[in-house]
Amino acid sequence: MAEEEKKKQNQLNIELPEEIAEGVYANLAMIAHSNSEFVVDFIRLMPGVPKAKVKSRVVLTPEHAKRLLQALEDNINKYEDTFGPIKQVEEAPKFPLNFGGTVGEA
Repeated sequence: MAEEEKKKQNQLNIELPEEIAEGVYANLAMIAHSNSEFVVDFIRLMPGVPKAKVKSRVVLTPEHAKRLLQALEDNINKYEDTFGPIKQVEEAPKFPLNFGGTVGEA
């Protein structure tokens, strides 16, 4: 019985509000960082529309950013094991976006 009690104490109850559960479509991510945080902006870029909108911003500690990277790698490997390789274009798309600072694209 003590083991069951310990498991209950270690459980994390996560609430997912309905408006968040619907998700937001993004087809571009811009990543910036400082010595204490990573900022990931998820952006929706639509053809023929000169202005892209940031749909969501997530701020992470460097440790959590690395955990996210590892979790994405693990999930991509599992996805490709099930559905086959994800196809990529040879050259990364060029976007006329510059928010300043240290930036990476994903």
